[in-house]
Amino acid sequence: MAPRFLPFADAASDDLPLSRLLRLSLFQISVGMAMVMLVGTLNRVMIVELKVPASLVSLMVALPLLAAPFRALIGFRSDNHRSELGWRRVPYIWMGSLLLFGGFSIMPFALLVLSGAGQSNQAPEWVGMVGAAGAFLLVGMGMHTVQTAGLALATDLAPVESQPKVVGLMYFMQLVGMMCSALILGHLLEDFSHGQLIRVVQAVAVVTLALNVAALWKQEPRSRLRKPGAPFEQTFMQAWQSFSQGPDTLRRLLAVGLGTMAFTMEDVLLEPYGGEILNLNVSATTMLTATLALGGLMGFAWASRVLSKGGDAYRMASWGAWIGVPAFVAVIAAPFWTSAYLFALGIFLIGMGGGFFAHGTLTATMQLAPIEQTGLAMGAWGAVQATAAGVGMALGGVMRDGFAMISNSFMGYSSVYLFEIMLLAMTLWAMRPLIQRSVHALKQSA
Repeated sequence: MAPRFLPFADAASDDLPLSRLLRLSLFQISVGMAMVMLVGTLNRVMIVELKVPASLVSLMVALPLLAAPFRALIGFRSDNHRSELGWRRVPYIWMGSLLLFGGFSIMPFALLVLSGAGQSNQAPEWVGMVGAAGAFLLVGMGMHTVQTAGLALATDLAPVESQPKVVGLMYFMQLVGMMCSALILGHLLEDFSHGQLIRVVQAVAVVTLALNVAALWKQEPRSRLRKPGAPFEQTFMQAWQSFSQGPDTLRRLLAVGLGTMAFTMEDVLLEPYGGEILNLNVSATTMLTATLALGGLMGFAWASRVLSKGGDAYRMASWGAWIGVPAFVAVIAAPFWTSAYLFALGIFLIGMGGGFFAHGTLTATMQLAPIEQTGLAMGAWGAVQATAAGVGMALGGVMRDGFAMISNSFMGYSSVYLFEIMLLAMTLWAMRPLIQRSVHALKQSA
């Protein structure tokens, strides 16, 4: 396929050809597959098929947020890692891959014990809870470690002028991974059974390890300058203070947190909402995850095109927040017309708005990050985003169960979507000064 027809093909350079860049992006496909399993397929299976309470499912899916705040530290450590082999990023990506493999290996058995399915109903209840919590935590730790170090490696390999485009390509490939894995997993789980669940989840473990090994092969150059025992130039706290004193860093991270929570509270509820309220089957609701990913993919591609022509990153992020408002209105309104198409349209717009918002805030972060703190900048953005997503998913499940007990299931889900609209309004409020300063700086430079 001619490179001019490929999104982000202009991110390639003489030192980093497109074939090598696409192979490196395989780690993002594995991360996207893990995200689909956590917030798409498995939460639907746990709530609808295995009859696990939505609040418990939300808390389980939110467990990866425990590792999220450490992404900034992971990025800093990978910036300064000392190794006899002369690698900085590879050891972190490899250990993260092993954590992903281990978590997915034990996850299906832990979920069956948690639900009391089959002969596992003889096991104590705490065994299933500990096993499932451990599996979700391992997957979360692996996902955060792989993504933080992998994005930093991609940024290291790319020329300075191409770094935002390369990072954009990485997230584009994550969305491709989400969309393709949602389609494949939906097909494989169409005829659901406990045995099929075990086979599918353990296949995901093997594919994850294979993808990450292929992504890493001969990517990071070795350096004799990275010998063990050499002191860090800065401690983590000194590096963080230097980074946080940048222009509008804290307000930007606040906007990232609010907007991410607004776009992710419904993640663990969309598929159960489709199954319980609109009576869609497992295969159909898993396809909704692909629709969400397709919207995000198109949002990222469109945002990249606009930003590459000099568009303002903050304004792009605000467009994403504005798109999210009618999207959630469509999701709430779908049951009144018993329309799966209106529901799918709302989900598509949620994905597109989230793509605009994520690309805008990520580009702004990269443009303002000091060259020697790339890993820390990526880690800080990822830490805030992942923590907000985890808190949002947990809060969404608790709100859904609480309002459902007071009223009914539809009101339980709708309360979450209405709260997300309020969060989008708060996001726009937080970003307003950033947009104004950006426009003022653009006028001065002109």
